[in-house]
Amino acid sequence: MPAATPETPARRARENERPLVEDIRLLGRILGDVIREQEGVDAYELVERIRKLSVAFRRDADHDADQALKSLLKTLSGDQAVSVIRAFTYFSHLANLAEDRHHIRRRLVHERAGDSQEGSIEVALSRLRWAGIAPRTISQTLADSYLSPVLTAHPTEVQRKSILDAEREIALLLAERDEIRARALPKDALAPRELAANEAQIRARVMQLWQTRLLRFSRLTVTDEIENALSYYEATFLREIPKLYAGLERELGQQPVSSFLRMGMWIGGDRDGNPNVSAETLDQALRRQCEVALRFYLTEVYFLGRELSISAMLVDVSPEMRKLAEASPDRDLHRQDEPYRRALAAMYSRLAATLKESTGGDAARHLLPPANPYRTAEEFHADLCTIRASLLAGHSGSLVAHRLQPLIRAVEVFGFHLATMDLRQSSDQHEAVVAELLSTARVEANYARLPEQARRELLMRLLADARPLRVIGAPYSEHTRKELAIFETALRMRAQFGREAIRHYIISHTETVSDLLEVLLLQKEVGLLRGTTDDGAVADLIVVPLFETIEDLRNAAPIMRDFYALPGIARLVQRSGAEQDVMLGYSDSNKDGGIFTSNWELYQAEIALVELFDELPLRIRLRMFHGRGGTVGRGGGPSYQAILAQPPGTVRGQIRLTEQGEVIGSKYANPEIGRRNLETLVAATLEATLLQPTKPAPKSFLEAAEALSQASMRAYRALVYETPGFTDYFFGATPIREIAELNIGSRPASRKSSQRIEDLRAIPWSFSWGQCRLTLNGWYGFGAAVEAFLADPARSRKESLALLQRMHRQWPFFQALLSNMDMVLAKGDLALASRYAGLVTDTRLRKRIFGLIEAEWQRTADALQLITGEKHRLAGNPALQRSIRHRFPYIDPLHHLQVELVRRYRAGQSDDRVRTGIHISINGIAAGLRNTG
Repeated sequence: MPAATPETPARRARENERPLVEDIRLLGRILGDVIREQEGVDAYELVERIRKLSVAFRRDADHDADQALKSLLKTLSGDQAVSVIRAFTYFSHLANLAEDRHHIRRRLVHERAGDSQEGSIEVALSRLRWAGIAPRTISQTLADSYLSPVLTAHPTEVQRKSILDAEREIALLLAERDEIRARALPKDALAPRELAANEAQIRARVMQLWQTRLLRFSRLTVTDEIENALSYYEATFLREIPKLYAGLERELGQQPVSSFLRMGMWIGGDRDGNPNVSAETLDQALRRQCEVALRFYLTEVYFLGRELSISAMLVDVSPEMRKLAEASPDRDLHRQDEPYRRALAAMYSRLAATLKESTGGDAARHLLPPANPYRTAEEFHADLCTIRASLLAGHSGSLVAHRLQPLIRAVEVFGFHLATMDLRQSSDQHEAVVAELLSTARVEANYARLPEQARRELLMRLLADARPLRVIGAPYSEHTRKELAIFETALRMRAQFGREAIRHYIISHTETVSDLLEVLLLQKEVGLLRGTTDDGAVADLIVVPLFETIEDLRNAAPIMRDFYALPGIARLVQRSGAEQDVMLGYSDSNKDGGIFTSNWELYQAEIALVELFDELPLRIRLRMFHGRGGTVGRGGGPSYQAILAQPPGTVRGQIRLTEQGEVIGSKYANPEIGRRNLETLVAATLEATLLQPTKPAPKSFLEAAEALSQASMRAYRALVYETPGFTDYFFGATPIREIAELNIGSRPASRKSSQRIEDLRAIPWSFSWGQCRLTLNGWYGFGAAVEAFLADPARSRKESLALLQRMHRQWPFFQALLSNMDMVLAKGDLALASRYAGLVTDTRLRKRIFGLIEAEWQRTADALQLITGEKHRLAGNPALQRSIRHRFPYIDPLHHLQVELVRRYRAGQSDDRVRTGIHISINGIAAGLRNTG
């Protein structure tokens, strides 16, 4: 008998990966078969040739492969190019599905072994118990918490719902495949047949994908973005969030858990720089949100009615339950002894009437005619609680857990509004409206020219005056009418869908106190602010400043201090709920000063804001709202580490953060993955609130970070803003022009019609660098900063390096930042980036600037190795290492094809096939990289 092969870590890793490799091969083989069948053998062989040449280019830096690939791509017709791009885009999407399945698979293996992973609720609660924190304390902390992921529109997440639905079906079939294997016995004759049937279904869905248009015919609209976001509620949030709460209560020994986790939404309410968002889209978005929530409730109530066939002749029913049943118009003799069914029939009827009244839609089923709509979600919730109390009193608790309790929790979380809609507009737009109102009312002819102090005094005087500013019959500009219509719609929507429907008004580019006062005045103008600052005023919407640039972040605490120093403002906020959100922008601060300085200024701004609010004489809860994008340069990276890396004492159970782009799909398209990602946010918030040290980082750490920040910002700005020709290089070596011209997304790429970096929106700036595999805004400047720090004569190089290494070991902020840079460099590729650089027509400019970038890349890689001691990228993240190894071979060909088509497009070949190919390649690369937006 041969000796057993010894178990080694490498062998164990290969064995763990085997199911993933099998799934990727299965999906790749099926897609290849579909391409061969649908497009012909020649098309399939072309895809294979490009794949092999691309692999040789990456693996061996093969010059011959490079030349052969370039020659081959130049010969492709437009139709061939689109066909090949579609093939590799779907390869990338299918590899993502296999990876998600494997992530769930490995998570289950760990859980069955009793080895819960970091970021899980189990580990977080275990750490809290170890620290001596009782379940009751945790429950009380959650009752006082507010955690909200906020979905925002983004041009990179443009998949059609048809594509998303087909991919979700494939994900379910991969899960079914695991179940078949798990229950199969040795020599089981049935399993091969079941697997073959399963594969046939996967083949049908892959065929469906291939025959479905990837792109819309027309430009993405706000309506498209709304529907895209709502699909994640239907697939994931409505069912998975109640499961998350149930798991929390189970882990806490059935301690009650308040509904602290709520979903937020920007799509339909964020009009900063987007002329396509209006009062109409706000109304549409909230009605569609209501419809999604109500249709979910209708379905659940229908099935509850089928399940709760309990007879009052056999089981005791509470008096309240009898009363609820007797109020039902259901008089069917067959159900006279079934109070739960009678009550649920009436509740379904009321929900159907609510749906009709609120959205104009009709329910799918009607036992009774729609009548007597619910006025509030609380009324519906009370009826459900009556049913629950009666079931529990009648010893029927097992009938509660499966459907009724999750439905009750869903109503608590989602109400009739589904998600809290944020409103957002730029401060200069509010200024224009206020200026016109004041001028027309003959209060102030030149408001825009007033100095800041004069503005504050005028606005405070108006807030203390009960009279409105609008003049009846005056011909206001279209801009003013549209802006006021937003506020009026918000008033109406809150009355219809509840106060949680709209809570926050975000002011982009907040630079002065008057920016905040202007929005309070506009609330007063429509009735969202009632009373006066001198006489018990209450504001419905939290006025949320957004501090974006480096300068804005430095001014955040001084602005808020001056705001709260104004007479009556602190009491107004306290009466209005005693909550103050402050939004921090990662994108513009990064574009302004680079990755390290952006993060450092955010860190310092948070500390200063917390100190300010701790000093206020009135207790007002401060909540940070993190404007995170997908890419590290926009605040992306693992959410768990990001929350734990917040400055001590700044979380306190309160946090909001944006989710956008392909990150939404990668996090929430798969329901189980979605719940795990939400659990990670909860776990991190609990740990940051109850376990995080309250004392600040050592002074030596803070001083070192300040020195690194200054040197990093100098290096970054020297390249981006001070190097002659850099703007031309950026517009040449990235697909920024194509992103802008091909109408990807409903929002313009630039705030102004210019090619200045300063005027570019941060999303296309970051996204373009990700597309060409440099992600420059996620690392540039750090290498130069470390080099300067180590050369500082104030201490020896050895002492300086030891300090940086200690910061990496002991300071979560520094550790998370370096971990994110490591990930960015791992996902980057200088060889591919050089292909994009080849699009720059000025050879000398191309060589000069790419040379600067390449040199800093090497400095940054060397700096990370020195500080962390790791010679290879992602040494501490084997899961992401594995992911990159399996996914990137399908992404690389998309880059080569994109470069070729962009070259053609810029040469004047702007036919539909070239444009379509570029558009699909942008989508495919973003989906494959998973955090570029």
